[in-house]
Amino acid sequence: MKSPAIRTPERQVEVAWFSALCGDDYEFLGVPDGSLRSNYEHCSEIVRRADAHGFQNILLPSGWIAGQDALAFASAMAAQTEQINQLVALRMGEVWPPMLARAIATLDHIAKGRLCINIISSDMPGMKESNEVRYERSSEIIQILQGLWNTDGPYEWKGKYYQISLPNTEAAKTYQQNGGPLMYFGGISPAAQDLCARHCDVFLMWPETEDRIAETIHTMSAKAAHYGRTIDFGLRVHVIVRETEAEARAAADRLISKLDPEKGQEIKNRSLDTQSAGVKRQDELRAQSKDLYIEPHLWSGIGLARSGCASAIVGDPDQVLAKLNRYMDMGIRAFILSGYPHLNECDLFAKHVLPHLPTCRLNEAQGRLMPNPVTPLTTAERK
Repeated sequence: MKSPAIRTPERQVEVAWFSALCGDDYEFLGVPDGSLRSNYEHCSEIVRRADAHGFQNILLPSGWIAGQDALAFASAMAAQTEQINQLVALRMGEVWPPMLARAIATLDHIAKGRLCINIISSDMPGMKESNEVRYERSSEIIQILQGLWNTDGPYEWKGKYYQISLPNTEAAKTYQQNGGPLMYFGGISPAAQDLCARHCDVFLMWPETEDRIAETIHTMSAKAAHYGRTIDFGLRVHVIVRETEAEARAAADRLISKLDPEKGQEIKNRSLDTQSAGVKRQDELRAQSKDLYIEPHLWSGIGLARSGCASAIVGDPDQVLAKLNRYMDMGIRAFILSGYPHLNECDLFAKHVLPHLPTCRLNEAQGRLMPNPVTPLTTAERK
């Protein structure tokens, strides 16, 4: 198969962690733990810890029933962090686009450009709409945001969902001078893929078998090329790394050892994306799996009580690193990782695996991912 055309051809990767703003943190999956609940103190510590460990980005998810507002939280964290970017998930349509453009630009200045946006097109709280409506509206909003960030003087937009006439756009100028923050997007339906191919910079995937991921990369590369563009590819996946494979597999089993199946389904149903094409594909893979492993070292047990990203890479440091390297060889240029509890697994991944990855970060001037000067540790140093 011909190698896909990607935005960042160099073999390097942005490594991100995850802060559980939506209440998704457990010692035992599905068993609430007051010390791990979504609040500013706990979630801000996850961000600071990831920053100190050298992760290049951190995903701040967007939910409704449980959790905190990602944009407001990111504003509070921007001045407290040293080098990490924040990937802020925003549901398109919740905020009037000119005000959203201004809010993002304000945060971008506070963070001095250490900001990325995760475009979300799921149903808005209390509403049910078709894919066509959601993705058409998102397309308009993305174009409005980029227009407001990059236009001097009056701005006009006459679309199906928005009609906007503004005398000037000065308030919406971003800190980043390359067109605004990079936009990450995930979705497996044809309409979702088309939206990313036309407008976004990084296409995010959830865990599937390697052959399916490779197929999606080639499909999306072709779709982007149709619009005269190239995009990067990211993988959102959990991780369980221990000094031995046996310890890692035991940690995975322990994570779901107290899970009540009905409670797990209830937790999944809280999400506004529980019926999405991507979630259904992960459910199908788990149903076909043996012992919840959909392929070697890829364990789908988390999907028993979680919508969205439902699987974890499980193994010793060398096995986890080998799996990540295979993804990079296929064209993955961004990993968004997490584990339970998120602070503990952040420490373990940073100790055992992170120093061995050829990491990179956003170059503001060029709007692409560029090498991050990190010297890998030897095996002896890691131990």
